[in-house]
Amino acid sequence: MKRSLLTTACLTCMASPALSQTATEVLDTYADIAQAAYEDSLSTAQTLQTRIDALIAAPSPQTLAAARTAWRAARVPYQQTEVFRFGNAIVDDWEGRVNAWPLDEGLIDYVDGGNDGPSDDNAFAALNVIANPSFTLSGVVIDASAITPAVLQDTLHEADGIEANVATGYHAIEFLLWGQDLNGHGPGAGDRPYTDYAQGPACTGGNCDRRADYLQAAVDLLISDLEWITGQWAADGAARAALMADETAGLAAILTGMGSLSYGEMAGERMRLGLMLNDPEEEHDCFSDNTHNSHYFDGLGIQNIYLGEYTRVDGTRVSGPSLSDLVAEANPALDADLRMALADTMRALGRIKTAAEAGFAYDQMLERGNAGGEALVMAGVEGLITQTRHIERAVTLLGLEGVAIEGSDSLDNPMAVFQ
Repeated sequence: MKRSLLTTACLTCMASPALSQTATEVLDTYADIAQAAYEDSLSTAQTLQTRIDALIAAPSPQTLAAARTAWRAARVPYQQTEVFRFGNAIVDDWEGRVNAWPLDEGLIDYVDGGNDGPSDDNAFAALNVIANPSFTLSGVVIDASAITPAVLQDTLHEADGIEANVATGYHAIEFLLWGQDLNGHGPGAGDRPYTDYAQGPACTGGNCDRRADYLQAAVDLLISDLEWITGQWAADGAARAALMADETAGLAAILTGMGSLSYGEMAGERMRLGLMLNDPEEEHDCFSDNTHNSHYFDGLGIQNIYLGEYTRVDGTRVSGPSLSDLVAEANPALDADLRMALADTMRALGRIKTAAEAGFAYDQMLERGNAGGEALVMAGVEGLITQTRHIERAVTLLGLEGVAIEGSDSLDNPMAVFQ
């Protein structure tokens, strides 16, 4: 499973007008939202850890279901942080530790017999470290008899330099909670039995003790990573300091993140590409059938940043001077257009979410010939593209030179997808 190479579309900007005196306040609001959203990501991951500990201590259908529910809840604030990617180097350098996808799950654990061999592209696609306490990597014998966060991050993650060797983060945990989704375009998510964590003769899948060790190490590492990134957005954090160091560059970072997540990442790599390939494994949350929520909350994160408001998991709100305020001061019509485009996109993503929650899962929407599914997904794609065009207009309005919006072959060069 490989992602298409990204292309980059650069925006040529006009000369800069005088920036509003509120620009620094806009950056403050953005950083405050980042800090709050990462704090929420951390707290929900800590709840997930508690549920995972309970599953391992007493495996049952109930403890497995509770861990899965906690995982889904943890995705809600985290997806709203993806808008901080692309424009903030600290986030970009870190993000692959927690949300890399897709993954060759055979690196981690057993997989279906029809999908368990190494490929020409990845000799470790069937490593199954849970079943193998030692293995050879680049000619060196690796001792994995103890599965620890260090083994996952420093040895397994992107082993042999291959991006599909994802050993850490939300999706590794997702796979260990759900297992593979073998339903294709049919209904149903992964269905890993709770007995994969049972001890003694009740253990299914083999190596239940090592599977538990892996799951606990993965969630420990996730929490450590989220603690680190939350600190970067605190009052004395490096990410906040880098953002505030240059007012114009800070505004450019905001719009780069909004545009790149809207266009190349969401509209292209996460939505249009899957529809072109009709591949159910092109879901973002493919094991849990949670992709409809991932898309929705990614979109909400973009809207949050433009409007300068974020609703925390406890229901309180973080808000302040916004990019919308800045744009409206210079061009009220453009602000109205961008607000409307963001709202239209959220309605389209909301329809995908509603349909999935009613039983029409996202992987079913991707099936070739499914006109209803294609219409739902493409409405989201088109909404994201439209809002990106207005984001580009805001870049020009504010005179922010050097902004680059990430692209995707699925949007910019469709024939390359099939080559």
